[in-house]
Amino acid sequence: MHPWLLAVLGGVLVGLSAVLLMAMLGRIAGISGIASGVLAESDRAWRIAFVAGLLAAPLLLFAVRGDSGIGTPVVRWPWMAVAGLLVGLGTRLGSGCTSGHGVCGIARLSPRSLVATVVFVLFGMCTVYLVRHVLAGAGT
Repeated sequence: MHPWLLAVLGGVLVGLSAVLLMAMLGRIAGISGIASGVLAESDRAWRIAFVAGLLAAPLLLFAVRGDSGIGTPVVRWPWMAVAGLLVGLGTRLGSGCTSGHGVCGIARLSPRSLVATVVFVLFGMCTVYLVRHVLAGAGT
């Protein structure tokens, strides 16, 4: 399967899951909120199922294609741990993540989500620049 076709299929599945979650449970498919609610909320069953689906998807893709589509990490584990912590901090500061704001919020025409998504993209661009050009020589 061509990579762009796989990306389109992934986008359709993300959109479909967001629509189904909203239609069936009236909930926004913000992954950070869903994942944090697995530990803190009383309505855990659907949250666990949603997170399990996220984890199962690359395994299913690996079973079908022989490749998970994730790729090899380009930085060492300590940098990935720092990145994960920064993403967690960012989702708390931004009151949501790229899926909640970028997929669901923009679809609902939320101005707050539009601003948050622009900030996510700008910080993502800065991060790529730092990792590829500034930290590349620092032993990443």
